[in-house]
Amino acid sequence: MLNFLCIGAQKSGTTWLHDTLRMHPLIDFPAGKEVHYWDHRAGRSVDWYRGLFTQLRQLEGDITPAYAILPESVIREVRQNFPALRLVYLIRNPMARAWSSARMALARAEMKHDEASDRWFEDHFRSAGSLARGDYESCLRRWRSVFGDDQLLVLRYEAIAQSPVATANRVLAHLALPAFFDGAARDRCPPAAVFEGDGMPLRPSLLPVLRTIYVDQIRRLEDYLQDDLSDWKNWTP
Repeated sequence: MLNFLCIGAQKSGTTWLHDTLRMHPLIDFPAGKEVHYWDHRAGRSVDWYRGLFTQLRQLEGDITPAYAILPESVIREVRQNFPALRLVYLIRNPMARAWSSARMALARAEMKHDEASDRWFEDHFRSAGSLARGDYESCLRRWRSVFGDDQLLVLRYEAIAQSPVATANRVLAHLALPAFFDGAARDRCPPAAVFEGDGMPLRPSLLPVLRTIYVDQIRRLEDYLQDDLSDWKNWTP
């Protein structure tokens, strides 16, 4: 039975979360990471999706970052079929996320950095997909309008890098499991990592573009989450 979803965000540590949670003896991902059912059903029924989760472990999950930007109508379908789901949403400075995503797109286009102009990157930053994935407030409002606030745990990417053990245990607590990654089990928690591709630093000429797109949005997210995101607003890669 499906017990939890991690809905994103893309390039925000979802691979780390998958690799960490699958080390727990009571957690499994029988369909693997990124099932992409709810965003790309290809005619398959909900019963087909439900059948992917075999209940061989106590808790079974689906981590698909694309779910973050699902329309409210689909989110309502999710709740109709799985009303007790626990949800996890990892968020990362949207400027850093956009740069990481652009580099991934560059690699998929079989291009090198010196082959891509600033305009190429700017167009990617302003693409509908990149903007939607970085608009965390809208994503949260849609999911919270359907699922209760207590069902959705929001974690910042920085917490993974700074305290991976504590962060993993926060997820376990949200799933109603006791702490596992502590004490003697500390070495079971993988170090923080995401697929960062070639790790190329942001071009200085592109920082003003990202700031124009995201700084005001980050301010609004601060108000919505009642959290201090100064480190995001003042980001200097």
